[in-house]
Amino acid sequence: MRIGILGLGRIGSFHAETLAGLDGVESLVVTDPVAAATASAARRFGATAVDSPEAVLAAGVDGVVIAAATDVHPELILAAVKAGIPAFCEKPVARGVAESLDVLHAVEAGGVEVHIGYNRRFDAGCVAARQAVVSGELGALHTVRSTTLDPAPPPEAYVAVSGGIFRDCGVHDFDIVRWVTGREVTEVYATGGNRGADYIAAAGDVDTASALLTLDDGTIAVISNSRHNARGYDVRLELHGMRDSIAVGLEDRLPLRSVEPGVVFPSGTPHDFFMDRFAAAYRAELTAFTEVVAGTRPSPCTVADAIEASWIAEACALSLHEHRPVRIEEVRTA
Repeated sequence: MRIGILGLGRIGSFHAETLAGLDGVESLVVTDPVAAATASAARRFGATAVDSPEAVLAAGVDGVVIAAATDVHPELILAAVKAGIPAFCEKPVARGVAESLDVLHAVEAGGVEVHIGYNRRFDAGCVAARQAVVSGELGALHTVRSTTLDPAPPPEAYVAVSGGIFRDCGVHDFDIVRWVTGREVTEVYATGGNRGADYIAAAGDVDTASALLTLDDGTIAVISNSRHNARGYDVRLELHGMRDSIAVGLEDRLPLRSVEPGVVFPSGTPHDFFMDRFAAAYRAELTAFTEVVAGTRPSPCTVADAIEASWIAEACALSLHEHRPVRIEEVRTA
C-alpha cells in the first residue's frame, strides 16, 4: 500500500522510518512545511516528496499518517475524511475538547476510519495486562497505579501551549487505565507542585502531579507524573487484584535504583527517551494502522476514545486549580 505522511519532525520522521520497514508498505509520499525536511525524508526513505498536505492526499495514497503540529490536526483529519482516506493522527485530536467533538461528529458522519495514536495500547506489557484483566486471572481489581516520569522538562515554547501536564502527559495514563481495565472514570482528585524549571510555573502549570481516579466499579487508580526524573524515562503500570498482582515496565532498563542489600535489579541501562522505551509499541501501532487501511480491522483507538481520556484530563486540571474532587460529569459537555 501507499502511505502519506504529513509532518516530518521528530515523531513524523520516526514514523516514516518505521513505515518504510513494514512489509505491507510499498511506498511513501511525504510533506512538511520545512522543504528541507521533506527533501531529507525523501532521500532517506525513498519517498515521493510533495509540497502540501493536499498534494499528499491527491497522490493516490491508501492511508495517511498525521504527525504535524497540533493546531492543524483537525483540518488534516477532516481533509482525509473528505477524501475518503483512512487516517492515523498523533494525539491530541485538537487543542481543546470542544474542537475535538466537532472532529468526532464529522468523522462519524464521514464513515472513514480514524486511528488516534496512543502507543501504550500496543506495548507488549500493556497488552498482557489487559489480557490478564479480561481473563479474570487477577480477580476483581482494587488498585491500579500508572506512572509517567520524564527525564527532563520539554522546551519552554512547548509548555506554553501544551495545556498542562495532565493534558499532554497524564492523558497517556488516563487512556491506558481505561483501556486495560475496561472501566470508566467517574471522579478525580488532583494535586501538583513545582520544584524545577521556573517557566513551567510561569505558564500556570506544575512540573510534578498526582491524580486519584475513582473508576465506575470502585477501583482506585493512582496516577503519578513528573517532568523531572533524572535517572531516566520511567513508565510503569501496576494492577492489584483480589487474586494476583502484576506490573508493566518492571524490567532491567527500569530507571529506578534499589538500595536493598544484595539486590542488583534493575541492572540495565535506564531508558532515557520515550521512543526508546516504546519503539516496539510504535511499530505495532503502525502495523495495526496498515490493517485499518487494508480494511481488516476497525480503528483500535478512535476519536471517541481519545476524547474520553481528554475529559479525565479536563477534570484533573479543574481539580488541581480548585483543590477539590471533580466528577467527570461536571466537565463533560457531550
